Amino acid sequence: MKVAIVHDWLVAPGGAEKVLEQIIECFPDADLFSLVDFLEDRRLLGGRTVTTSFIQRLPFARHRLSTYLPLMPRAIRQFDLSEYDLVITSSSAVAKGVVIGPHQTHVSYVHSPMRCAWDLQHQYLRERKLTRGPKSWAARAWLHYLRGWDARSANSVDRLITGSHFIARRMMKTYRRDAAVIPPPVNVHEFELRTHKDDFYLTASRMVSYKRIDLIVDAFNATPHRKLVVIGDGPQMAAIRARAGPNVTVLGYQPAEVFKDYLQRARAFVFAAEEDFGIVALEAQACGTPVIAFGKGGALEAVVPVGEPRATGVYFARQTVESMRDAIDRFERLRDRITPAACRANAERFSAAVFRRAFMAEVTRTIAAAGLDRQAASVVSAEHDRATADVAWSRETSPKNN
Repeated sequence: MKVAIVHDWLVAPGGAEKVLEQIIECFPDADLFSLVDFLEDRRLLGGRTVTTSFIQRLPFARHRLSTYLPLMPRAIRQFDLSEYDLVITSSSAVAKGVVIGPHQTHVSYVHSPMRCAWDLQHQYLRERKLTRGPKSWAARAWLHYLRGWDARSANSVDRLITGSHFIARRMMKTYRRDAAVIPPPVNVHEFELRTHKDDFYLTASRMVSYKRIDLIVDAFNATPHRKLVVIGDGPQMAAIRARAGPNVTVLGYQPAEVFKDYLQRARAFVFAAEEDFGIVALEAQACGTPVIAFGKGGALEAVVPVGEPRATGVYFARQTVESMRDAIDRFERLRDRITPAACRANAERFSAAVFRRAFMAEVTRTIAAAGLDRQAASVVSAEHDRATADVAWSRETSPKNN
């Protein structure tokens, strides 16, 4: 088969790009397409070139890509994919809107329906000061069109896949279609288990409003005897630094090795966003670090709460300082019920090899339904052998406790 992989945009590595990396591992000979490609670290792409759209050449596309949101549906439809048997899209915005013919098979891993057009529309308008006046009317009309286009584009996909049951429910509400659930991959082998923990809590995230780093900082400001370390960068960095009390250390962006070191040593990782899934919470668990998480969204599928067998963390019920403080207090009382080994074992359920095996099985079923099962069987057989070998290697070389 000739395979194309289409991703929304390549600007900075994140959760969607970790999924993309493993899809590329499944189909190493596929051609890659993206609206723009400004990715500096080429390792996840295997050093390969990417076919980009006309947005790549527009002014300020690298730093103000959201400005060109109105052009993205048109740009994604400009890719000529007619020569490909299988098209795989990795989409949180427009990638699944590529033009596909009746003889082709289209599988889309949807990280989330387009949030600015659906559940985060009002936040999107507020952040761009588009709540009143003629510009607001125009923006709302455009988002109304975008919702319709987004729903129609989902109807052209042969099989929808997503990362959590939380997002699958959202897709049913927006697209009225079922989606297979395959949790995103966690590179467990990159995070070694450490059993001894230091006396600080950690949070790490891009500093944007919905991540609620401000809430975490306020909760620790209210408990000055507890230390918090904050890693990450983004538009709210200055505000977070100004907000931090003497017991809160804001480190900003840190290289991967520094981030891992803090993740291994932290008493617990604090996670306050309503996320689609939350890979970083599982990276923490891979290090043997418990998680204190907001009990809504994808975190419910990534953290095992105290009270259940092999617990890995605790939840807080509301995004308030009081609720978070109660959760931290509860964690301190019950932390002996959470073991580093249980945290590590939970993370291993979401390894990259497990993801590849599940993804290839779903793609195979979809292709078989389209009458191309012979080619699919040969592809998935080879990948199954490799994934099985990866799992065996991972078990044999699993790092010992520090």
